[in-house]
Parts: sequence; structure tokens; C-alpha cells
Amino acid sequence: MSGRVAAVSSNGAYSFTKQNRDSVRLLAGLGVEGDVHAGVTVKHRSRVAQDPTQPNLRQVHLIHEELFAEVGEDGFQVAPGELGENITTRGIDLLGLPVGTLLRIGESAVLEVTGLRNPCLQIDNFQNGLLKQVVGRDEAGNIVRKAGIMSIVREGGVVRPGDTVEMELPSGPHRPLDRV
Repeated sequence: MSGRVAAVSSNGAYSFTKQNRDSVRLLAGLGVEGDVHAGVTVKHRSRVAQDPTQPNLRQVHLIHEELFAEVGEDGFQVAPGELGENITTRGIDLLGLPVGTLLRIGESAVLEVTGLRNPCLQIDNFQNGLLKQVVGRDEAGNIVRKAGIMSIVREGGVVRPGDTVEMELPSGPHRPLDRV
């Protein structure tokens, strides 16, 4: 199973969106070099307020480019980096991956999938009504989060648009993603 990197983005300051780049450097155990969310411990403001010593399971945020087309059918225009992701992918069912999946990107980078992004009200501040497009409920009433996945950096490396993303599923039972 493989896909491609459609775009890479980062921002050194707290902001909802991230600027597209020609490349980003992933640092093992930290995240995207120069990105505000890089670090061993949590960087998201609400999580820091709860407990700043928590491990950072949200070092790199990935979103599937196909989501932009899906929300576009309802009149929303979203481009790579605008929902705060670091890596926009194409051709990968990110939301269907189990916890612990390894994503091998480009020549040497390896990410480990930790869980789902928990979308927040900032998405509606970006475009009113968009939050309902990326969070909903299935037929059984379970919450469905579609705003991407979170990961940690196992092996560093440079990631560029066009790079191949290969998935290595973990051994053992499939553990579905939950919010982190």
C-alpha cells in the first residue's frame, strides 16, 4: 500500500494555518523542524494547560487531500496547510489505518501513527460550517472525525511534495484510531 505526499507545511508561530514549503525536515522524537508543535512534550495550548509533561503524540499532523474535494462538494474551499496539517497526502486512507502503522516517506523519514486529530472550533473560525463537515456521526451514532491523523517521528528525514508514502501495518489485532 502506498500513496504520495501532495504538500508539506509548517509554521513557527501559533496560527491555525501553516505555510506550504518546498520541503520539511522531520526530526526523530520531535516533529517538524521549526514548527510550533515540535517537541517531546505536548505543545497544543489546551493540552499544555492540562499537563505540560504529557508526551507529544501530535508531532506531525497528516490530512488526506481527498477531504478537500469532499468538503468542496458542499461549497467549502480548502487548500493544503489551511487546516494546520504538516503533510497532505494523496491516495491513502489515513483514517482507516490502525494505531502503530508506520509511514515511510521519501528516502528516510518514518512516522508512527498515534491517532486521530480532534477537530476544534478553530475550524469554524476558518470557514463557518466547516467543522460539521469534518466531524459527524455514523449510522450507529458514533462520532466520526475526518480532519486527519496524528503521528510521532520515529526516523528523521526530509519530506517533499511528490515523495512516496509506504504503509507498514503493525502486527497483531487492528486497533482503530481514536482521538489523541
